[in-house]
Amino acid sequence: MSTISANPAQPSHRKLIDIPEDVFRALTLKAAAMGINLKKYIEQLLIEEANGMEDAELYHYLISTRPEGQVMVNESEKDDFMRRHGIGKYR
Repeated sequence: MSTISANPAQPSHRKLIDIPEDVFRALTLKAAAMGINLKKYIEQLLIEEANGMEDAELYHYLISTRPEGQVMVNESEKDDFMRRHGIGKYR
C-alpha cells in the first residue's frame, strides 16, 4: 500500500468528533510532551492507522460493502483506467 501523508496541497475533510474527557486530557498531555497540539497529534495517529492497514483488509471490506466492485472490466476499460492514472506501461 502506498504511504499516506498529511499533504497540505491534498484536499482534506473535516469531521467533528466527541472525545471523552479523560481521553481528551490524556491525549492532550501526550501531545504536549511531544511538543505538538492535540489536533496535530490526532491527525498523526489517524495517518499512522491508515498507513498500517493492509491492502487485503481494505479489499475485503470493499467487496463486502461495494459488490459492484466485483464486476470485471474489459480490456479497453482497464487500459483507459491505467492510462488515466499513469499505471503500468503508462508510467
